[in-house]
Amino acid sequence: MIDGFGRRINYLRLSVTDRCNLRCIYCSMCMDFHFLPHNEILTYEECSRIISLAGDLGLEKIRLTGGEPFVRKGFVDFVVSVLRKYPSLDIRITTNGTLITRGDIRRLKDAGIGSINVSLDTFDPDRFRWIAGVDMLNRVLSSLDMLLEEGIRTKVNVVSLKGINDGEIEKFVQFASSRTVDVRFIEFMDISGKSRWHRQFFISAREILRRIEDYCEIRPVCSLNQTSGPARMYEIVGGRGRIGVISPLSNHFCGTCNRVRITAEGRVKTCLFSPVSYRIKPLLRNPRFSDSHLCLVLKTLIQRKKPVGHEIFSPEMRRGEGMYSIGG
Repeated sequence: MIDGFGRRINYLRLSVTDRCNLRCIYCSMCMDFHFLPHNEILTYEECSRIISLAGDLGLEKIRLTGGEPFVRKGFVDFVVSVLRKYPSLDIRITTNGTLITRGDIRRLKDAGIGSINVSLDTFDPDRFRWIAGVDMLNRVLSSLDMLLEEGIRTKVNVVSLKGINDGEIEKFVQFASSRTVDVRFIEFMDISGKSRWHRQFFISAREILRRIEDYCEIRPVCSLNQTSGPARMYEIVGGRGRIGVISPLSNHFCGTCNRVRITAEGRVKTCLFSPVSYRIKPLLRNPRFSDSHLCLVLKTLIQRKKPVGHEIFSPEMRRGEGMYSIGG
């Protein structure tokens, strides 16, 4: 699947719910949650159909997100069924790590899960409670231990906030160095413009790397994986894990973007930072639209509607739409 600018699109992020059991301040933005009615959310059958269509279009990597996907009843059963039905696809999950159990992990591992990303912004209990709105740090750390013990490929996503958690960069480096895990620092993105955060909290990927190099020696990792994401990865010399940075603002990767998103209510977003989305749920629920028709619609959207660059600084982006509703 090649878009109108010659980029190979092979990565779908599919949100199964907009609900989350955390209230992370950078995700909710304006702290005004409006969750979808149940009948507006894509059914698991519709999600499975989308995954099938994605495979038909040549997409290879599917990431299941939320909200928090484990909030949705039957999520593990759904993932296991998808893994068994589409064994050639690289199925992955992003979670906040507060609800997953060892039984879940073992079932997902046995079914062939590709990897699991866990969001963790701090090792400090008070800071975690302040950022996430709940006291669940121990649950997240326990989940990480279980994932690594069970041999699941694991990545830790850290939203970097200057003056908030940037003092813990060394701790995250130590965490990665002592475990077979990828820790990726992500630049803070205010995609709504209505956050109570301000530019003073932004810290660039370059600055993060500079600080990392104060603590350890790192070497760039050259990836030939065509489905790799936007992270620039580095191995820690003498360590077990890796460090990465994701820089959507200071050094955007639009020219090599390989992904498309579908939200929990069935909206296609060809760019995370675009205010434009396209409703495909009515087509999914219309029996007159066959799989071939839907494939054509998705192909057309990807090839003709994926922009060459992001629009995060445009006035149209200032709508107050949180990441939980888009698919984090």
